[in-house]
Amino acid sequence: MLNMTHLALHLTRFVNGVAMRHRDVSRGMFPEYPVNSITNGVHAGTWTGPEFAALFDRHMPEWRRDNLYLRYAVGIPLQEIRDAHTASKKILLDEIVRRTGQQLDPSVMTIGFARRATPYKRADLIFSDLDRLTQIAKTVGKLQIVYGGKAHPHDGGGKDLIRRIYSARDKLGDLVKVVYIENYEMAVAGQMVAGVDLWLNNPMKPLEASGTSGMKAALNGVPSFSVLDGWWVEGHVEGVTGWSIGGPDAEGDPSRDAVDLYIKLERVILPLFYGLPFAYAEVMRSAIALNGSFFNTQRMVRQYVHNAYFPGGVPAEVLSEATSVL
Repeated sequence: MLNMTHLALHLTRFVNGVAMRHRDVSRGMFPEYPVNSITNGVHAGTWTGPEFAALFDRHMPEWRRDNLYLRYAVGIPLQEIRDAHTASKKILLDEIVRRTGQQLDPSVMTIGFARRATPYKRADLIFSDLDRLTQIAKTVGKLQIVYGGKAHPHDGGGKDLIRRIYSARDKLGDLVKVVYIENYEMAVAGQMVAGVDLWLNNPMKPLEASGTSGMKAALNGVPSFSVLDGWWVEGHVEGVTGWSIGGPDAEGDPSRDAVDLYIKLERVILPLFYGLPFAYAEVMRSAIALNGSFFNTQRMVRQYVHNAYFPGGVPAEVLSEATSVL
């Protein structure tokens, strides 16, 4: 039988995973091949929302030409970070009203989760213990969760996942409001990654090759709350760029992940968001400076050019053309 993966691995001169963790997992799967890594990135000009783009234009106008300038976001005053996010959040909540008729509270911690609906993404992990989630909302601070994403027509498990989210929404009521945005597409994705307060990602390890939605959120100062898989292994600095779910071990433990999710929400994230808003804004600012400046297509394409396409040295005309395109 013809194995397309082995055919591709045999005929190529460069093999790479799309994140360092992906590289490590792939080496275990295909030990006879030298697997390197070039971590994915997102197009900063596309995924930075209008409010933060205007903020960056004022403080570091070179960021569009060279995304590394986003590193200097460390010097942006925290109040300006908060103001830009407030405006971005209003855009999202207004769009939710327009699409669903549901009004969310701009003062409430808003969690975003949007990606393909399929079982290993575990979109319903946060609903593992509804009583625990309800108690957290009552005693620490209210929550509202915005979902987006479609299931493949033939993915029954993905469709069941969406049904479980709707079921949890009905049980939680107004204490933890849940909105599922239908017909998820690029425009609303941009509003979500800019307008929520926290980006949730909890796939079953080690199945996340890279993931990019959290990179888009970081460009808009939205911290990630994610399992240590894919790109987040590289972008995660606990309490600085966001927070981890579960431990660094290669295999995930669903029950442990759910418990850790609740503990971090209850003891760390919600108290910071409601009790120390400027400290939360520092995490937002660090997400831009540390993750936005690195996990972008400019850096990614440069690495492909230097490491994959022309490892012996880049011809001057190629480098000039690539730089102009970027």
